[in-house]
Amino acid sequence: MDYLDIKVKFLKGFADRTRLQILESIKDQEKTVLQIVDEIEGNQSNVSQHLACLKGCGIVTARQDGKFIYYTLRDEQVKSLLDMFDTILGDVEQQVASCDKSEKCLCGKGEIKCLTNRKKISL
Repeated sequence: MDYLDIKVKFLKGFADRTRLQILESIKDQEKTVLQIVDEIEGNQSNVSQHLACLKGCGIVTARQDGKFIYYTLRDEQVKSLLDMFDTILGDVEQQVASCDKSEKCLCGKGEIKCLTNRKKISL
C-alpha cells in the first residue's frame, strides 16, 4: 500500500455521517460511548463500531477510567482539520449542495453500493 492509498484510507475515516457526528461531539471534550450516543441520538452498537474505526485510523484515542472508556480527538491537529473542513465547506457549500455528480464521483465503476446514500447504482 503506497502513501496515497493510506491517505485515502485515512480520509475515509471522516467520510461518514455518524463518524462526523462523533468527531463533532468529542471535538472539545472527551466523552464516554453513552454520552456520545445520547448526544447524537444513535445506538450504542453502531457508535461503538464507528469509534473502533476512528481509533483504528488514529483519529481518536481512548482512555479507561474504572468501568468507563473516554474518547477524545487524537490531538489539536485533528481538531484543526475538522475546523478547516468547516471553513472550506463554508466557501463551497452551495456548489456541493447543487452538485448532481456526487454519486458518480464518490462511487466506483459498475454496480456498487454508493457511499453517499448507500443505494446501488449502475455506472
